[in-house]
Amino acid sequence: REEKQLELTLEALISQVADLKNSLVSFIYKLENEYDRLTWPSVLDSFALLSGQLNTLNKVLKHEKTPLLRNQVIIPLVLSPDRDEEIMRQTEGRVPVFSHEVVPDHLRTKPDPEVEEQEKQLITDAARISPDVAQKQIQSLNKMCSNLLEKISKEERESESGGLRQNKQTFNPADTNALVAAVAFGKGLSNRRPPGSGGSVQSGQPGAGAIIAGASGMQQVPMTGAPAQQQPMLAGVQMAQAGQPGKMPSGIKTNIKSASMHPYQR
Repeated sequence: REEKQLELTLEALISQVADLKNSLVSFIYKLENEYDRLTWPSVLDSFALLSGQLNTLNKVLKHEKTPLLRNQVIIPLVLSPDRDEEIMRQTEGRVPVFSHEVVPDHLRTKPDPEVEEQEKQLITDAARISPDVAQKQIQSLNKMCSNLLEKISKEERESESGGLRQNKQTFNPADTNALVAAVAFGKGLSNRRPPGSGGSVQSGQPGAGAIIAGASGMQQVPMTGAPAQQQPMLAGVQMAQAGQPGKMPSGIKTNIKSASMHPYQR
């Protein structure tokens, strides 16, 4: 009966380990060949599958009907340096032979001698410490861990507050849109212009008559001599200056001396 129970347990364990191995192979294949289109939810699903299979394997090992495998002893019956096809098939090509070289690695139930020696040294050092010293070291370690956790939490809070300050809105979108519309399309601007602003002069303004008079005076320039040409031109300049809005009329009289003889009178 115990042998039958052991055989059933081994079959269940082999089946669970095979499923776990297939999941690991599939996940490694994704990481190596599909990393460019691999998404984080897919990685989480793979980890969840592996975690569930490990939990199932632990439940099988901890089941009350499962015999204690640690009490079972495995003894190699045949050791041969020749190639064994059955072992190749069982191990999927990882172990071609079952010889004296590979048996200590595959059937070892204890750590390597170097690792075992280091473990013994650590146990010896721990036994030399008195309970009071050990308690002080434990408290010191807990204090250091608490300070480290506090600093990490503080950094996280500062980074979160800094991100909130950076994301805080410092302008009014409505005012910005209104300003852009006013500059680009003239939306909301008044057509009235303040008095004295430059632009097209209406006929009813006082400067218009002076400019027109000055223009007519400049058109009526006679070609008989230079003195006759000075008066209308000066009058037109003075009237145009008087008609310019926002400027004081100049009180300086300019005397322009012409040549003694007009070139066209020769």
